[in-house]
Order: sequence, then C-alpha cells, then structure tokens
Amino acid sequence: MRIYAIRLPDVGEGIAEAELTEWHVKPGDIVKEDDVLAAVMTDKAAVEVPSSVEGKVVELGGEIGDMLAIGSVLVRIEVDGDGNEDASAPEASKPAPAPKEDKPEPKPEPQAKAAEPARPLVKTSKPVARAKNTKPLAAPSVRARAREEGVDLRQVPGSGPGGRISHADLENWIASGGIQQGSVTRGKNTGVEEVRVVGMRRKIAEKMAISKRQIPHITIVEEIEMDALEDLRAALNRKYKDQRPKLTLLPFLMRAIVEAVREQPELNARYDDDEGIIYRHGGVHVGIATQTPNGLNVPVVHHAESGSLWDNASELTRLAEAARDGSIKRDELMGGTITITSLGALGAIATTPIINHPEVAIVGVNKLQMRPVWDGQQFQPCKMMNISCSFDHRVIDGWDAAVFVQKLKLLLETPAMLFVEG
Repeated sequence: MRIYAIRLPDVGEGIAEAELTEWHVKPGDIVKEDDVLAAVMTDKAAVEVPSSVEGKVVELGGEIGDMLAIGSVLVRIEVDGDGNEDASAPEASKPAPAPKEDKPEPKPEPQAKAAEPARPLVKTSKPVARAKNTKPLAAPSVRARAREEGVDLRQVPGSGPGGRISHADLENWIASGGIQQGSVTRGKNTGVEEVRVVGMRRKIAEKMAISKRQIPHITIVEEIEMDALEDLRAALNRKYKDQRPKLTLLPFLMRAIVEAVREQPELNARYDDDEGIIYRHGGVHVGIATQTPNGLNVPVVHHAESGSLWDNASELTRLAEAARDGSIKRDELMGGTITITSLGALGAIATTPIINHPEVAIVGVNKLQMRPVWDGQQFQPCKMMNISCSFDHRVIDGWDAAVFVQKLKLLLETPAMLFVEG
C-alpha cells in the first residue's frame, strides 16, 4: 500500500488560500476517482475538490473553517498503486494557520496517536468520545434536527474529524434509544451553543459589515396603490397563460427602475470609495436578493433595459433556481448596478434594506395587503404595498432620493406609463 496526497488545487484568479467549508469524506471511507472530497470557498466562488485516485481515506488536512494554502495537503489516501509521497521526506506545505510543531512527519502508522494540543490530522472513523463539558462539533442542520428530537448533542459520539457529529451519528443515536430523559427538561437551560461562522455565512457577514460601516444610509418608505398594476398583471397572465412565463411583480418593478434611472443615472451606479469615483452605467444590471440553502445570493439580471417583461421574468426564474441549486456561475453574481430585495412574502410592511456595496441604491418590496383608502368621499378597499428604498447619502442627496421614489410610485400606480416610449 502507498500513500497518495490530494492537495488543494489552484482555483485561479490569483487566489493564495481558500476556506474549508465542508467535508464529504471521513477517515476510513473508500473513495473512487472523481468522488467529491471537500468543498472550499474563495473570495470569488465555492469549489468542490474531487479525488484523482481510488483508495481509502486515512487523513484529513484540516477542520471546517480553516484557511488552507493553495497546494497544501487536503486529504491523504491509501492506494494500491503508486503513491506520490515519500514517507521519509518532510511533509509539504501545511494548511494555514501553521501547526504549533513544524517538523518532518513520517507516514502515519495504523494506530492513532492520542490528541495533542496542536491540531492533529484525523485518523479514525470510530465514534470519538468528548471530554466533559466540551462543545460538540456539528453542522447547523444536525443541530436543528437534534433540537427537534430533544437530543443533547454532548451525549452523542461523533465519527467525523475531531469527533464531529454527522446526520448518521445522530440518527443512529436516536434509533438506538439513546435519548435520555434528562435531555429535555423544564428547568433552566444554561447551555451556550457556539456556531462558527464559515463559508457563505462569513462572506455575507463581511459584505454586510462593509456596507454598514462605509455607507451612510438614508431610507425612504412610500406606499403604493397596486390595483391597476395587479389587474394588468392578472390580465396578461390569463392571456398568455400557455405561451409565456408567468409574470410576478418583479419584472414590472424592474421596468419601473429602468425608466426611473433614465432621468437619474446617478442611481444606476457604483461608487469607488478609494478612488472617489462614481461609475454611472448605461446598462441597468439589476441584482435580485435571493435566499438559498447556503445563505443570501444576489444574482444579476444584466441589461434589464433591453429585455421585455417576459424576458426578464424568464431570466429571474432561471437565476433564482441556479442560485438555490448551487449551479449559478460566478459572472452571474457580479456586475450589479442596483438591487431589488423582497421580504413581502414574509409579511414585512416596512424594511430598511442594506445597500449592496459598491452600489448606491437598493429597492425593497414589502407586503401587499388590502387597506382602506380615502377617495375624497369615502373609504375604499385598495391593494396597497410599501416600498423601502435605501440610498448612499455620500453621493445621493435626500431630495434626489425622494424624486426617485416618487417616480417609481407614479410608474407603478399608472402602469400604462411603463410602456410609453420617449
């Protein structure tokens, strides 16, 4: 038997390191060529790393959340054929951060060493017992499942790296009747759960922090009477039911934004903080905030000004599906000039959306609901919706922001104007 080391590949774009976000294997697993070993995330994209050989996993090169240098050992696999490591040679580059002991390490023996203060490479697939009161390692989905079943994860032995608890570990524990009566109690819950912020969640956190720290936001909330637009939308959907994609509100809002920024190009822009330059774009590239299983993505409908309602509706659907299933391409998440975010489906009546840096404006869609509206003689039931628009106050004055919002209101309340050329 020989040892074959799979190293973190160069993912391009001049990237020097990547964050380890998910393991797909554990020591003891048998893998085939092209099986996915792990997922890593760079500043640009998430990447899955496949195996180039068939064999048995004997070592993992890091823990979830570690930053690994390009070229460092990701996984060591025991193979029948030729390996690519000399057991007598010093170990190649280490994952960042470097371990506390920097010395040559021989090829691992079958028996596993006891845990040391420095981070070890995991060498066993058997359940690992944790010391009393130590924090169990588990994915958020595993923790959620444990809460549903009333399981104290501190009681569940994990078979993953460092005793990490997998879905299989939890299900086996439940199936074996391992739930103890003391796991669920009416007494005080003094437990504190530590959830490491990694991968997409970390990227989102960094992006939001930059936006709030660097951009002085001004938010304007306006209410819009939606009866005319909703009647038009319903009529178009009925007429083209079998020929064209269904229209939601968003394609109409995109058309309204396109028309509004014709008169205010400073809102269809990106602001370079370092250079002090505002880049006003001719094309309107609308980002659509989309919730996915991995967190918030903002796919971009490029050149919304050139598409029809149905063109943009189709592109919206395609991008949202790609974002949710993880197949979206990197360039489909880049280049936005203004963003739409919608929480109306969750019942929000007003929001204060955070601008997608380095853009200078974002339009938030809120809940559509029936409200009594005074028509001069009596109250009439009307379909009403609030929009919440945030602006970068460094480059957009309050007056200009209000003019933009009123333009959107006019276009949405009088939808025929969306189709007037000129």
